[in-house]
Amino acid sequence: MISFSVTALVFGVVFLAELPDKTALAGLVLGTRYRASYVFAGVAAAFAVHVALAVAAGSVLTLLPQQLLHALTGVLFLGGAAVLLLKGAGDGDAEVRRPEDQSFWKVSGAGFMLILVAEFGDLTQIMTANLAARYDDPLSVGLGAVLALWAVAGLGIVGGRALMKRVPLGLITQVAAVLMLALGVWSLWEAVAG
Repeated sequence: MISFSVTALVFGVVFLAELPDKTALAGLVLGTRYRASYVFAGVAAAFAVHVALAVAAGSVLTLLPQQLLHALTGVLFLGGAAVLLLKGAGDGDAEVRRPEDQSFWKVSGAGFMLILVAEFGDLTQIMTANLAARYDDPLSVGLGAVLALWAVAGLGIVGGRALMKRVPLGLITQVAAVLMLALGVWSLWEAVAG
């Protein structure tokens, strides 16, 4: 059974954490050079792979004793909040290698490889593993995370430039950091109280 509340929470946290990341910029660059649907297909496939790996890792963490698990997830959330706050609003420019032709396989392959390499071990992948361990609901966490990542990629591909003009990137980063800080404190409280 899918928990709507867990899926919504994961979606919100992952969406806010990924929005100021290099993915939106990479999607924007790819989307301005190639057919958007081809780019999205490759990017979406790469994110599905990342989420599956993260949820599997988080599910393994649930085998730990509850108090240790809460302490570990609390520390990881606090670390994620610190990374977001210290990173600031920009990640620099994403470099995109232009495929030789505009075929579906070349363009989607370029998007897939870019995201697969650039996002491996990224904060949101670690956060997804952490959320999977925290809630012990791999399906709800995986669904929320993949939908959030696809939404960010879609926004980047279709309208990243317009969105970034309307919503300050620093504000998005701060909101994501506060959410992660709250989750970290909650997890550590459960570790101490449990």
